[in-house]
Amino acid sequence: MFAFANVPLALDAATLTVVTTCIVTLLGVFLLYMSTRDRVRALAWWGSAYLLAGFSVTLWSLGGAHALPAGTPNALLFVACGMMWSAARMFHGRNVRWGMMLAGAVAWMIAIHIDNGADTVGERVMLSAVIVAAYTFLTAHELWRERRRTLRRWIGMLVPMLHGAIFLLPIPLSVWLPEERGLAALASGWVALFAIEVLLYAVGMAFIVMVLSQDRVVRVHRTAAETDLLTGVANRRAFLAGAGRIVTAQARRRGAVAVLLFDLDRFKSINDRFGHAMGDEVLRLFAQTGSAAVRASDVFARFGGEEFAVVLPGGIDEAAVVAERIRFAFEIRGVEVSGIEMNATVSVGAASAVVSKQGDGKLIERLLARADAALYRAKENGRNRVEVADPLPGEAMSADWALPVTASPPLAPRSQDASQDREQPAFGGHAASQGA
Repeated sequence: MFAFANVPLALDAATLTVVTTCIVTLLGVFLLYMSTRDRVRALAWWGSAYLLAGFSVTLWSLGGAHALPAGTPNALLFVACGMMWSAARMFHGRNVRWGMMLAGAVAWMIAIHIDNGADTVGERVMLSAVIVAAYTFLTAHELWRERRRTLRRWIGMLVPMLHGAIFLLPIPLSVWLPEERGLAALASGWVALFAIEVLLYAVGMAFIVMVLSQDRVVRVHRTAAETDLLTGVANRRAFLAGAGRIVTAQARRRGAVAVLLFDLDRFKSINDRFGHAMGDEVLRLFAQTGSAAVRASDVFARFGGEEFAVVLPGGIDEAAVVAERIRFAFEIRGVEVSGIEMNATVSVGAASAVVSKQGDGKLIERLLARADAALYRAKENGRNRVEVADPLPGEAMSADWALPVTASPPLAPRSQDASQDREQPAFGGHAASQGA
């Protein structure tokens, strides 16, 4: 067994400073490596800030044994703090504000070189504390602006807030220790405690930014997996996931859910006459038109080929209004595409049902089949129109939508029949068995 002498533990400030510098530098290298692996620019900035902070503390430890202008080590440290704030902004897609990022270093260099500036040790300690705390509070503010109300959001805000508050301690202490020698002696005696706090802060923030980085990578991958590459709207997978959320929400209030199916008219003819590149432009144009016409609570998706779908909370009246709005807007915008007269139009099928209290796992599937049958009727009845699915037993419809909606005729009549519009139906209902 080992016996320990009853000797008080002494914290050597110089040793703690060296240890803190080494760990911060290693964390900087690690964050830079992770930034190259995950391709997260904010991690690269944060890692570079750690390396710059380690370098500035090394210069400060050397005293005057370097050829750099007076105050340079502190100025580099303030630039590092500004870079951390900028990195926090990058995590949420905000731009770097170069002026504010460098303002602390510039203010420091001006203050120590002008006459009657921060010439005393106490004044320099307080100015340094204000600059570091300001950047730390700005960093906390950026992390707090995360939209998702999660525990990580609170931790990401509280850790830098606590760090900034600790660095501001010399200012109120100066009220009780007004003499320059007293404040300087206090600052020197607390170097060890500050070194421990900085070490804990550096490690804690490295962990937080790594979690933020992983969240961002996961979101990017999820977005890529749920986004149609050609049009930029949701794909079938995202549509079904969003539909499930809407059904669950509507089940709580016994509300209705509606589904709209869109199929571009004579799309095969567009590809044959103008080429597939122009067909892609038409698809993108319709995706933009549909996305602009729906609400944030709705889900607009491409199902494949020239077929799109919308799921929204609400009854058939509301759904038919949305469908007609999209149909009419696309009729106007489709007259000319990329400088070529196109007269592109779309046909729409709509269906709706009330969600039971327990929900219905097959509801969306049945609504899609009913909307698909209505879409087939829209093709048969002249295209460029909205057709509403027949109501289920006991389901009410308003007088306005009791009969199919007859839209204006296509701007340029064509000879192809409806069966040429939908080469690969998405569903196994009436349209799939007879063509659309």
